[in-house]
Amino acid sequence: MKSQTGNKRPPRRQHDRAFKARLVRESMQAGASVAAIAMANGINANMLFKWRRERQCQEGAPQPAPAVLLPVRLASESEDSAAKALPLAAIAPAGAKSTGVIELEIAGGRLRLRGAVDEASLCSVLRALRQST
Repeated sequence: MKSQTGNKRPPRRQHDRAFKARLVRESMQAGASVAAIAMANGINANMLFKWRRERQCQEGAPQPAPAVLLPVRLASESEDSAAKALPLAAIAPAGAKSTGVIELEIAGGRLRLRGAVDEASLCSVLRALRQST
C-alpha cells in the first residue's frame, strides 16, 4: 500500500492572462509553429491549443469561407484526357500561381486539378466523392 505522502502531486501552474494572450497572439501569426512556441515557453502544445480555442470561443467563432465548387468533367479512358481536360487553372483565384497538378483516380473516374488548389474546396470535393461511393 502506498503512503499518503508519496501521492502528492506538484501544484498546477497558474499562467497569467498576459502570458496566455501573448502566446496565443504569437501562435496566430502566419507560419507560426504552435509546438515551437509552446516548447520555447515551457508549456505543452496542447495547452496552447486549448488557449487558442478559448480565445476563439470568446471572440465568437469565425464563419468559414463558403466552399467554392469547381466544375468537374469525367473523361472515359478512351478519350484523350490531356487534350480535353477542363483547364481548372483558368478559374483559379486571381493572382494564384500554378504550382502543379493533382490527379486522382477514384472508382473508375479521374479528377485532375491544375494550379493553386484551395484546401477547403478540395476537402469538399473529396467528402462528396466519399459519400457517393
